[in-house]
Amino acid sequence: MSDKTAQLKAFERLLTIMDELREQCPWDKKQTMESLRHLTIEEVYELGDAILDNDLEEVKKELGDVLLHIVFYSKIGSETNNFDIADVCNSICDKLIHRHPHIYGDVVVKDEAEVKRNWEQLKLKEGKTSVLEGVPKSLPAVVKASRIQEKVAGVGFDWEKPEQVFEKVEEEIAELKVEILKGDQDAIESEFGDVMFSMINYARFLKINPENALERTNKKFIKRFQYLEGKAKELDKSLKDMTLSEMDVFWEEAKLL
Repeated sequence: MSDKTAQLKAFERLLTIMDELREQCPWDKKQTMESLRHLTIEEVYELGDAILDNDLEEVKKELGDVLLHIVFYSKIGSETNNFDIADVCNSICDKLIHRHPHIYGDVVVKDEAEVKRNWEQLKLKEGKTSVLEGVPKSLPAVVKASRIQEKVAGVGFDWEKPEQVFEKVEEEIAELKVEILKGDQDAIESEFGDVMFSMINYARFLKINPENALERTNKKFIKRFQYLEGKAKELDKSLKDMTLSEMDVFWEEAKLL
């Protein structure tokens, strides 16, 4: 049995199980696209965690959970005769072929950047009125800022050099300082947002994913703080009863781990 045959057989098995669950399981029978939505978002975040942890066994499991949701939505769509899993697969296949004329047509590209530019131009030809239409409104702000910047860069609205972007970061920080001195909370929030937006843009020039970078820092902080909590517990002390200098000793220890 070839790899592709085995893959198709496994996928067919999943489709059969989905049919059986939808018909026989009380919980699965009740689900709608709306009821599944928040669960799907949660599954994608769990997949993201597994990827950041480089836990490939967990990545495999979480990919299965996400795939189940795709099959589930397709099953619900088939019940109302709107679409089924074949329509979903063919839709993405058609889109990929159309948006890769350098593979399936006679277009020549020189690098990845040109591929991205062509991609955005093709989307406009498909009827979109803005390159930003494809940015989901419900994305977390950091991810949304990153996607906005990638998309406008794809049509040439971009800085030429990383140094220019860093200068913009410094400029925005200076403007934030001015508003902090004035004490206007609304203006402070606005300028703080500008600083974050410019930092996210700079991350793109450094070829860093800002969401991943921040999450790495979150995980690092959690690990160090939990070490501090553990040490306080060993001393039978409450953190709120410890001085900052006492806590700092254990914090510095945690940084060495």
